Amino acid sequence: MSMAVLGHRSRLHHLAFLFFAAIFDSKCTLSLSPPTPNRQQQQPLLLTLKTQHVPRLSSSLPRTRATAAAAGKLPFRHNVTLTVSLSVGSPPQPATMVLDTGSELSWLRCTSPSSPSQPVFRPLASKSYAPVPCFSPTCSARTRDLPVPASCDPGTKQCHVVVSYADASSAEGALASDTLLIGPSARPGFLYGCMDSGQSSSPDEDSKTTGLMGMNRGSLSLVTQMGLAKFAYCISGLDSSGVLLLGEAGFHWVGPLNYTPLVQISTPLPYFDRVAYTVQMEGIKVSGKVLPLPKSVFEPDHTGAGQTMVDSGTQFTFLLGPVYTELKNEFARQARGALRALDDPNFVFQGAMDLCYLVPSARPELPELPEVRLVFQGAEMSVPGRKLLYRVPGERRGTDWVYCFTFGNSDLLGIEAFVIGHHHQQDLWMEFDLERSRVGFAEVRCDLASQRLGLG
Repeated sequence: MSMAVLGHRSRLHHLAFLFFAAIFDSKCTLSLSPPTPNRQQQQPLLLTLKTQHVPRLSSSLPRTRATAAAAGKLPFRHNVTLTVSLSVGSPPQPATMVLDTGSELSWLRCTSPSSPSQPVFRPLASKSYAPVPCFSPTCSARTRDLPVPASCDPGTKQCHVVVSYADASSAEGALASDTLLIGPSARPGFLYGCMDSGQSSSPDEDSKTTGLMGMNRGSLSLVTQMGLAKFAYCISGLDSSGVLLLGEAGFHWVGPLNYTPLVQISTPLPYFDRVAYTVQMEGIKVSGKVLPLPKSVFEPDHTGAGQTMVDSGTQFTFLLGPVYTELKNEFARQARGALRALDDPNFVFQGAMDLCYLVPSARPELPELPEVRLVFQGAEMSVPGRKLLYRVPGERRGTDWVYCFTFGNSDLLGIEAFVIGHHHQQDLWMEFDLERSRVGFAEVRCDLASQRLGLG
């Protein structure tokens, strides 16, 4: 899942997070098969997280609820790519894949019709590559969670898969299996899409990546195929350091985590993504003041619209219209006098963020701003003032920079959900505990965490 809707006059530099494998010497374990009482234990896999600015100037139109239903996923693409460096095939071929906790099917670009320099995977060069035939039970049973059901390619008799996103980008090709190597761990028979056609709205980003790695809870995701009971990440808000952990590791210095349960809905609903990391938001506070909103406004309706998802693939946080308006107005009221509002009704950052300010470029730092706290069932997430405004790259008014509020209006994008973005997860240890069906977080200096783990 991802978002690429940009405002009419906005430009955005994208952060690409590059993961390089390393092993952490620990007595804790990483499960490489579905959890069982007597499963064989292996060391957890720890990966270094770095940031890289990637320019992107593409834009797209938001989707409506009707078109979102056709896609089966929330209608946006992330504007921050998380990429993991790994290898696929025999002999191994290097691949840089976008890490997306909002998607299921992993896929690799197997042809490059647009640019000869675009990184691709060469299936014919891999001795372990095997397309999935149409008659295989894998083609029907294992693709049940995909938004677009797999079909049979009449020419090749191979299982055909399609992925599409709201910015009109798409990819299609054959469902296949091959050996996946992530760090020192080899996973034979890993299922993914070997894509030979598609449309892209972001050639700058695609020129640096080979494909996408799905990390949600669907049956074809990396998490499910590797049988991961837990994974975690920590993204620094101060520098380029960070950590990605696959498996279990008891870091006592992280401190106790605040947990909120994952929402489980057994009955299929048309606008509810059952394999997303969905939690229940119950309210929002601004400097301790609770916004006057009923809890029902945060609950999914009878169609499933209105779920709250924790998504590392989306940069900012998006709220349904009534909640966004209440938060925007209260923040603007409390920040009045400390900030000078941008008086430009034609400027809407990313098509959904219409509260922006002018800050003198000579000013070394922002003034003290109110704290926002997102209240979940059993836990609260703090968003300090420094994370509430984002300087829009390339946008200036005279000698002033343009800064925008880092919460957006879902309604302006046609999104039927709340999405907790990665920007508001900075300097938090984010743990996804699938075994206990919960998400936990604790405030941590992620740059110091990298140093402590020897990855700085």
